[in-house]
Amino acid sequence: MDAPLLFQLVLNGLIVGALYGVVAMSFVLIYKASQVVNFAQGEFLLVGAWVCWWLLTAWQLPFWAGFLVTLAFMTIFGVLLQVIVLRPLIGEPVISVIMATVGLSIFFQALMKWMFGVFAQPFPPIFTADRMRVLGLEVQTVYLASLVVSALIMLGFWWFFTYSKHGLAMRATAFDQQVAQSLGVSVPRVFAMSWAISAVVSAVAGVVVGVVNGVSSALSFYGIKVFPAVILGGLDSVVGAVLGGLIVGVLENVAQYVDAEWLNWGNMYQIAPFYALILILLIKPYGLFGTRNIERV
Repeated sequence: MDAPLLFQLVLNGLIVGALYGVVAMSFVLIYKASQVVNFAQGEFLLVGAWVCWWLLTAWQLPFWAGFLVTLAFMTIFGVLLQVIVLRPLIGEPVISVIMATVGLSIFFQALMKWMFGVFAQPFPPIFTADRMRVLGLEVQTVYLASLVVSALIMLGFWWFFTYSKHGLAMRATAFDQQVAQSLGVSVPRVFAMSWAISAVVSAVAGVVVGVVNGVSSALSFYGIKVFPAVILGGLDSVVGAVLGGLIVGVLENVAQYVDAEWLNWGNMYQIAPFYALILILLIKPYGLFGTRNIERV
């Protein structure tokens, strides 16, 4: 048993899992506000990464400037998407809205391939040192930066939902839209805000992954890859999304270690989270922290 390698993989899993948790929170945010699962979440990562890459390469902006412009763009992008495409579907069956997000996913996949091609493009160098030593182990600098950013985003979510007026309005809307509207909360504005925040947070994750692996259409797979973390933690729980992301991040790395040492099945890194998804659906379909809704007919 190679204990240092296992420790390295667990550390990597925790760092990547924090990023998964951030993307999972984006899923939860939209679901809590509108009861809709956004199957175009992975494309938010893809669009954000491509926009930042384009600003850095075509316009030669420094990374911090390109990153801030990307966040501003994604805020407007999320609002316009909700207002133009999804707001007209308010009141329609939920399946109609879900299918609209599936259509958006396909559309943005094709659009990004048409605009930027199908080959992965590397980001310009950002950090002077590619790797740093943590507890005697080498970790990519961008992953450490992503861990800090992920922690700040999680703290930001906690403050937003606990103390801010807009966060409390979003919580009220998630609890009961009609009651929230009767109390003066603008439900359409809350919907637009949830999509804007989700787009921004996903763009942060997309830029981080793009810096590590390059930007390509494969980034959109993160939307599906994070889905087991969302279900594991609970589709309507922000805390569950964070915990689910950490569990999935560690699980896929430990599965890779077990497969390399003993099983030799191959590709366990990719499929282990989906085994966990099937298991949690069989045992506790509402997730670890999800709300259990019982409907009597």
